[in-house]
This record gives sequence, C-alpha cells and structure tokens, in this order.
Amino acid sequence: MGTQTTLYFVRHAHSPYVPNREAERGLSEQGRRDALHVARTLTEYDIDVVVSSPYTRAVETVQEIAEAVGTAVITESGFRERTLAESHVADFEKAISRVWKDPSFSWEGGESNEVAQERGIAAVERTLERWTGEDIVIGTHGNLLTLILNYYDETYDFEFWQQLSMPDIYQVTFEKDRPSRIERIPSEGDVQR
Repeated sequence: MGTQTTLYFVRHAHSPYVPNREAERGLSEQGRRDALHVARTLTEYDIDVVVSSPYTRAVETVQEIAEAVGTAVITESGFRERTLAESHVADFEKAISRVWKDPSFSWEGGESNEVAQERGIAAVERTLERWTGEDIVIGTHGNLLTLILNYYDETYDFEFWQQLSMPDIYQVTFEKDRPSRIERIPSEGDVQR
C-alpha cells in the first residue's frame, strides 16, 4: 500500500501588474475577496501544511487558509513564477508563446520552460519528501503550475495556461511520487465557465 499525499496547488488571485516588481506585487481588492473564497473552499479539506512561492501575491492568496487551519505559510522559492526575461517585455503574449513553442528557448535573463519546470518539479519532490502523507496547500503562479502539471500530463499546455482562472485550485493526489489523480476544485467565488 502506497502513502497518499495530496497537493492543492493554488494559482494566486488577481494582482495588479507592476513592471519589474514581480516579487512584491500584492493582491487587488478583488484578489483579496477571492483569496477568502479560496480559504473557505479549502477549509472543507483536512489541510495540514501551507507552502507558498515567496512572491507576495502567492503568499497573500493562501494566508487566510493558513490562519484558518492554525499554521504559518512556509515559503519555498522553487514555487515562484518562472522568470520570463531579465527585464519587462514589450509584447508579453508574443514572449510567452515563444517559450511554449520551444521548451529549451529562453529570453535574455529568463528561464526556459525546461529550466522552470525542473525547478518546480524539484520543489514538488522536496514537498512530497518532507510532508509524506499530508494534505498540503501550495501557493504558486499560473505558468509554473502549468509547467508542473505538464511534467506529469502533457495535456496541461499553453492553451490550458490561457484558460486558468485567478485564483484557481488544482488537487493532485500522489501515490509515492507519482500523481494518481489531477482534478480542478471549483472555488466558492468561481464564475461559471
């Protein structure tokens, strides 16, 4: 019998874009309301641990659930968003579609899909090893979440990333170190789609 560990990946709630302030961007008013919906949704599960990207918007999205279950948010830099380029890109859509077309390509100072995915998977593996058998919330970002899921199932691709909500929750149940199930969990505040 394998040990089951469940990860609840939470893509951060809405955060106003500020060029060159990736790490410090906090949630918008709507984002804060949506983070409460995430917390209410996840309190229906038996959450043991809350981990997050160190980026403010990710931490703020899972802070309420951490408080609700009586724990602190533990930051894990491996869950931070992929670095697209060293500095602000003029055409984000073009820049992001280029890295998805060629997994080894990176813009100057940025991470390729392969490099970002490897970092994200290493963070997942550390998390599974440290909290085997637990239910863990992970605050993260859309591109990195997609790259992590894509590692296990290639149907999680660029088109999947484009339709992700802010926030969004994906439950991934692991038997040992392989997922046995990946499933989206509707949040209380979800718009029907």
